[in-house]
Amino acid sequence: MTIVIGFVITVACLLGGFVAMGGHIGVIWQPWEYVIICGSALGTFVVANPMRTIKDSGRAIVEALKHAAPKSRDYLDLLGVLYSLMRELRSKPRNEVESQIDNPESSPIFTNFQSVLGNENLTHFICDYARLILIGNARTHEIESLMDEEIQTITRDKLKPYAALTAVSEALPALGIVAAVLGVIKAMGALDQSPELLGQLIGAALVGTFAGVFFSYGVVSPLATNIKIVREKKIRLYIIVKQTLLAFMNGAIPQVALEHGRKTISAYERPSIDDVEQETMSAGRPAGAEPAVKAAA
Repeated sequence: MTIVIGFVITVACLLGGFVAMGGHIGVIWQPWEYVIICGSALGTFVVANPMRTIKDSGRAIVEALKHAAPKSRDYLDLLGVLYSLMRELRSKPRNEVESQIDNPESSPIFTNFQSVLGNENLTHFICDYARLILIGNARTHEIESLMDEEIQTITRDKLKPYAALTAVSEALPALGIVAAVLGVIKAMGALDQSPELLGQLIGAALVGTFAGVFFSYGVVSPLATNIKIVREKKIRLYIIVKQTLLAFMNGAIPQVALEHGRKTISAYERPSIDDVEQETMSAGRPAGAEPAVKAAA
């Protein structure tokens, strides 16, 4: 929603200021200049990126427009899954836990938290490392290195749309100049016409430069930045899993390990200890069990 509001403010101030200076909106409306610039930008975008990145860029734009970043509920659900899983790893036989991480779609641990189960990549990430913990032969520093490497790979993949759109943003001013040069060429072919007509043609050509710069810094670049913000927040979920499981592997009880993960959430989005206690730990506590000790969390 903020993106739409920002674009409305930008366009309103741009056109309003132009009219206030005595300009005529009709002069700016040069559709073929926009076709040259936007079409060339789209073509270079397709040339520079594989189809997977092109499709992911479309999804990333939708995510940015909706600001589909994790909310407090998503963080609580993730912490709830991790808490329930760590309790199972501590108290249940290996074969029972294996059956749950091998089939998370039918596991009570995951089905109770649909926002986590709906994120297929995150679910596989959790299950893969829970399986390594269950095997018992992996060393903590080795698991940490493996997690770091995988998270770096995930980060590169998730931020490919940002890099692709940033490249388009950087190219748009130059493409605007190309459109302007084409307009000047057209104007030079009409030197035998009246000064009024020549003025219109030259003005239309200069619109190309304006449009290229505006689309670059006023549209594509802010959109790419918003994509980066949303995607980085989604990657933060993997950091939470990493810190929680590493603390658990180092001997921390589930409540304390959960606090390691909670602390990696940005302060202005981080759920409180009370929220984690009430919404997360209680969801993973068997009926009749004693409540978790808040001081330990």
